[in-house]
Amino acid sequence: MTLTAHSLYETFTFTSQSQGPQRNFSGFSSRYVRTRKRRKLLWRLLLLLLLCFVLRTFVINRHSDTARRGVPPDPNSVADVPNTATCHPQSHIVFLKTHKTASSTVLNILYRYGESRNLTFALPVGQAMHLFYPKLFESHFVEGFSSGRVKEFHIMCNHMRFRKAEVAKVMPEDTFYFSIIRHPVTMIESSFSYFKGIPAFSNSRSLEDFLDNTNNYKDSAPWSFLAHNNLAFDFGFDHNVTADADDHEDKAKRAVAAIERDFHLILVSEYFDESMILLKHVLCWSLEDVVSFKLNSRSNRTRHQISPNTAEKIKRWNALDWSLYLHFNATFWQKVESVVGREQMKSEVSQLRELQDKLANTCLKGGGAVDPSQMKDAGLMPAQSGTAVIQGYNLKPDLDSQTRTQCQRLTTPELQYTERLKSLQFPVQQKQVLQCVRTAEDGFNEPTSLALTEYNWPVTRVMDRPATVHDLFLECVKQCV
Repeated sequence: MTLTAHSLYETFTFTSQSQGPQRNFSGFSSRYVRTRKRRKLLWRLLLLLLLCFVLRTFVINRHSDTARRGVPPDPNSVADVPNTATCHPQSHIVFLKTHKTASSTVLNILYRYGESRNLTFALPVGQAMHLFYPKLFESHFVEGFSSGRVKEFHIMCNHMRFRKAEVAKVMPEDTFYFSIIRHPVTMIESSFSYFKGIPAFSNSRSLEDFLDNTNNYKDSAPWSFLAHNNLAFDFGFDHNVTADADDHEDKAKRAVAAIERDFHLILVSEYFDESMILLKHVLCWSLEDVVSFKLNSRSNRTRHQISPNTAEKIKRWNALDWSLYLHFNATFWQKVESVVGREQMKSEVSQLRELQDKLANTCLKGGGAVDPSQMKDAGLMPAQSGTAVIQGYNLKPDLDSQTRTQCQRLTTPELQYTERLKSLQFPVQQKQVLQCVRTAEDGFNEPTSLALTEYNWPVTRVMDRPATVHDLFLECVKQCV
């Protein structure tokens, strides 16, 4: 039987009263003293219980307040499994958009999430489509930051070369940082097709030919980093490392340590659906928030099989990227195990794919992606680059207004969606910058003018632009806005 403080009090009181009047005064005095001691003890117990209740309430409220502020969850904690009673959706997010890693699809997920909730994006200044990549990121690359017109940024997700100190100037302290990586073998196969116009690749008949002649590789050539440890470069590290380099292991260890320090989560492109489920859990989002269609994806006819011999050459050439992949592929599955669990992951991946199939049947004419030559809506046409054939989508013609809007957001390519968000966040600003660029063209020579106008557009159209165009464009925007 459990005795509460109140029942103890009643027991003591009843015992004292039931024994009747006492003839022996000393006996009465003794019992009176004992009763007073018991009552003192009782009050102490009550005070102790009250103190415990107050402390418990304080801890719970503090935890709840921390969750409301959106402190990034610890991906290693099992307690971070989404539950509306214990977690709150994260809305301060930095996504390092790496190249050729399915990052355009992740970008679309973040764009849709933010737009549907009226969140503010840290978008590139002016007409730029990325954050002045390949320069290391600087805070003034973000529209509205230097002027102070934007008081709070929620999501930063456009291409940049990462530099944490500068990013932290723009984003709140409770920001959740994540990125995505891809196996270096399939990654460079995609890059060779997509970036065929860069000097590093342009003179090579095939990827095998390039790998057999890496002695001709020049790091000083424009955009050469796209051909050598591009993942490491995007994360902000020195990318000129091969497996034969004496400092390869040391640089790899330092890169891994820096990424683990600066990022809460690294996803893996080869396990995209599993990555989205894990992201859903750590951000406390819903399944609908992470559903997607593949964007910026190539037609199968422009994909090429890689022989085992060539794969080994790629691992040695991109040794730093290979080291990063090995480490973070392993930590990815550790997080899956601790945050979601393998069986739960299988179940939720199945649910996600069912939802994707349902949306495809609702939205897409023909149910899937098509080559650009078959596309009907120019507004959904993806940018083409190199020898790759980037596919897009045709929407069904008989969709109601609300469904069409949802389907358009799912299928809008990066450039068009970025332009749309800029016009929503800075409607007057966009008109001013366009006029600024047109006016500035009169003061530049023809090659520079062409490069300035096409700044940040498909890479094969701008590979020959002078390196100083970054500075010219930024200066133009500063003067005109």
